[in-house]
Amino acid sequence: MAKNILLTGGTGFIGKNLTDLLIENGFSVSILSRSDRKNSAAVTYYKWDLTRDYIDEEAILNADYIIHLAGEGIVEKRWTEKRKKDILESRTKPVDLIFSILEKHNKTLDAFVSASAVGIYGAITNDTICTENDAPANDFLGITCQEWEKAVDKINSLGIRTVKVRTGIVLGKDEGFLKKIMPSFKLGFGAILGTGKQYVPWIHIDDLCQIYLKAIQDDQMSGAYNSCVTDDTTNESLSRTLANLLGYKIWLPKAPKFVLKIVLGEMSLAVLEGQRVSSEKLEKMGFKFEFTDLESALASCLN
Repeated sequence: MAKNILLTGGTGFIGKNLTDLLIENGFSVSILSRSDRKNSAAVTYYKWDLTRDYIDEEAILNADYIIHLAGEGIVEKRWTEKRKKDILESRTKPVDLIFSILEKHNKTLDAFVSASAVGIYGAITNDTICTENDAPANDFLGITCQEWEKAVDKINSLGIRTVKVRTGIVLGKDEGFLKKIMPSFKLGFGAILGTGKQYVPWIHIDDLCQIYLKAIQDDQMSGAYNSCVTDDTTNESLSRTLANLLGYKIWLPKAPKFVLKIVLGEMSLAVLEGQRVSSEKLEKMGFKFEFTDLESALASCLN
């Protein structure tokens, strides 16, 4: 029988693309959903409700692998204290519940693979190229990622192989990061944010899904992996490249830092700061990116 992979966050941008890839590679897929959904030939849906600390235990007990993608969007709403709590708990609470069920039933998995983020290195901009050995930051993004990964470490304590996929900006057609900025860019109002010098660690959705597939199939993978292209893309270079692909040059002045800070509050750090990351550890495991050129990656998302 086909191995079963259970996804949290399976109905989101990454989850939908990953589900297709997993099915293409012969896996059966289960998805935890807050709403009632009809099962298909390839996908089984199970209910969960984090507000009631509830997960259908059958979903966990039937899984050979679990991939944890669920989490509230970082830049969807202003960072009030409540919003920051929701962002953190939406990432850690599912893992805690899964851990409890695994421990209760003495259930083992072939692997537990979790999303994480390069935000663990902090919302700062400098010339450092961060590796997985660098210390986490003590700002909101850094602390959130630390707690996220600590929750995953509890799964590892059960003797289950765990992989943490530290991701940055994910480029995909009509989804994710591009979905947020494309309306203004398509109208010719693309702009550079702040100084534009902040680095933007990016990855194409196809490469990200292949990383998750490799994390499932390669039992030598364990621990954290930076999952972004190692280059010097900045907000300015990304913005100018996207505008050029759409047939114009950016003409608006740079959006001032102080204005973005007033409008977005603390959340402005997520768009005004950013570091480069090294994907050397991942590539030493034999992973090869299909998209390493920003222009080509963006062009594939516009077709």
